[in-house]
Amino acid sequence: MTTIEHWIGGGPAAGGSDRLAPVWNPATGRERAQVRLASAADVDAAVQAAATAFDHWRGQSLSTRARVMFRFRDLVERHERELAETIAAEHGKVVDDARGEIARGREVVEFACGVTAALKGGFSAEVSTGVDSYDFREPIGVCAGITPFNFPVMVPMWMHPIAIATGNTFVLKPSERDPSASLSIAALYADAGLPDGVFNVVNGDKTAVDALLDHPGVAAVSFVGSTPVARYVHERATASGKRVQALGGAKNHAVVMPDADLDWAASQLTAAAFGSAGQRCMAISVAVAVGDTADALVPLLKAKAEAVVVGPGDDPAAEMGPVVTRASRDRVDALVASGVDQGAEPVADGRGLRVEGHEDGFFTGPTVLDRVTPDMDVYREEVFGPVLAVVRAETLEAAIDLINANPYGNGTAIFTFDGGAVRTFERAVDVGMIGVNVPVPVPTAHYSFGGWKDSLFGSSHIHGHEGVRFYTRAKTVTARWPRHAESRAAPLNFPASS
Repeated sequence: MTTIEHWIGGGPAAGGSDRLAPVWNPATGRERAQVRLASAADVDAAVQAAATAFDHWRGQSLSTRARVMFRFRDLVERHERELAETIAAEHGKVVDDARGEIARGREVVEFACGVTAALKGGFSAEVSTGVDSYDFREPIGVCAGITPFNFPVMVPMWMHPIAIATGNTFVLKPSERDPSASLSIAALYADAGLPDGVFNVVNGDKTAVDALLDHPGVAAVSFVGSTPVARYVHERATASGKRVQALGGAKNHAVVMPDADLDWAASQLTAAAFGSAGQRCMAISVAVAVGDTADALVPLLKAKAEAVVVGPGDDPAAEMGPVVTRASRDRVDALVASGVDQGAEPVADGRGLRVEGHEDGFFTGPTVLDRVTPDMDVYREEVFGPVLAVVRAETLEAAIDLINANPYGNGTAIFTFDGGAVRTFERAVDVGMIGVNVPVPVPTAHYSFGGWKDSLFGSSHIHGHEGVRFYTRAKTVTARWPRHAESRAAPLNFPASS
């Protein structure tokens, strides 16, 4: 049985812990490896390696850092297929979907390649007689990333390329459910010429997380995961004086207006709800049908859900793979059952799905529930599985009220050709990201990703220019260069511009 180790100080490291956890192949239901879970001492070793590397890396020129990023970007592209197959084997998503997440992560690396422009400061001449002012940004130190299982390459890439390109060093704690991709990324960084210790990986559970949150050598923590854990990370890390950006859960709604192209909207909703088996923080889990739209929309959703090809991630014909663990599958099925018990209509029911040759895999099929109401468990909870709930609303205003009453505020979408409806919608909804005829509005790397309300803890969104600001701090200089002959005693009153 293969044991997946850490990456500390420039290479694989076994660490001192003897605790191991299974890594499953979700398509077969069989254990494919074991991962070593870090102790607090292992985390300390990674932080110390990063701190030592920071003293050198922060002093490297912007062009040196950019060249490393350019080489890293090319290596990620060259090894995309291998990375995707690794993700499929441990996460369960199909290979093409995994390649898509790598491509979106690579966009952030490309943004980091041009970090010189993002770090430009300002200069103001003669703010007072003979006095100039200017500012610049500096790295903050050792940064940590705590990332979820659902995007083992893309979500960490929202963090470490920008942190490293701006002169920081990084310790990544990936999900212990699918850790192998992170070790592959560490090896690619080394091949790109990144100095030892600048990027480190510690695998682990709550022990490793708490050690990072408490470690005095960690300056900033980035987190993506569930809302309860995001709240915990934010509270604990800020209590120890760290910068924190903590992205939580979601309940993303898509409003379908009566004037929408319903067949096209149904196709988009199907992809957004069932891609990656619904295990996306930006998945559409609620379709809000306005007016009498549901009567025509629901049959289309049923047909498209039942046409989705479910299979193992390495099957080229498969469009959707299994969920990540047996417990995840059982939880999804239980929430569907509770929805039916509470009055929802199972238009398409994916429970009990068996894939030939993979009977022990963690499969559950696409499910569409009609006439869901906000008091049902399947609506209130983040299902994180291939389940689309259809809620009916009389008007656009009622749909907006429904979205704003939800505790989450991550992303939402509207399907319509009515520009006035779009303008009303995008101004009125209390969410961080909006799609207009785009069901999964994940921003490109030049913009920032982040929600509102219980979907974000801390003031900073992730990647883009907000990421640059998060991983750096400003210095402002006020300078005068008097000639020696001009030297004279300074007045004791507070200086003012003149």
